[in-house]
Amino acid sequence: MTPADELRTAAEKIRAAAAAAAETSGSTTWRAERHFTHQTAADYTHLSTTEGLPLMRGGGGRGRPPAYVHGPVGDYIAIMGPGVGIALADWMAATAETLATSTHPDWQDTVAALPLAVARAINGTTS
Repeated sequence: MTPADELRTAAEKIRAAAAAAAETSGSTTWRAERHFTHQTAADYTHLSTTEGLPLMRGGGGRGRPPAYVHGPVGDYIAIMGPGVGIALADWMAATAETLATSTHPDWQDTVAALPLAVARAINGTTS
């Protein structure tokens, strides 16, 4: 597999995951909302679409907050929502096309080291 192929594989993987997440949630943008903000050590965070539809199921109950993750995790998940995934997939696909048409496969690792690092993290490979 050439580096351009690795980028295409990662782009397809993240595009499919982002599209499925957007379809399932009904939105390409997500948000994190803190609970118990009056408590300095509490960082319980509820994840939802920007339209307010919950992304997490379970937990909560009558009069209780919905299921949660800790604040920094929720912030990261919300920031890296489907919209970012789709843009990332587009970037990797464009980079793969540029590499495939303008760079010898033996040089692609050097020319596109950072995009390949992202693709390999997504693909779960090291080279």
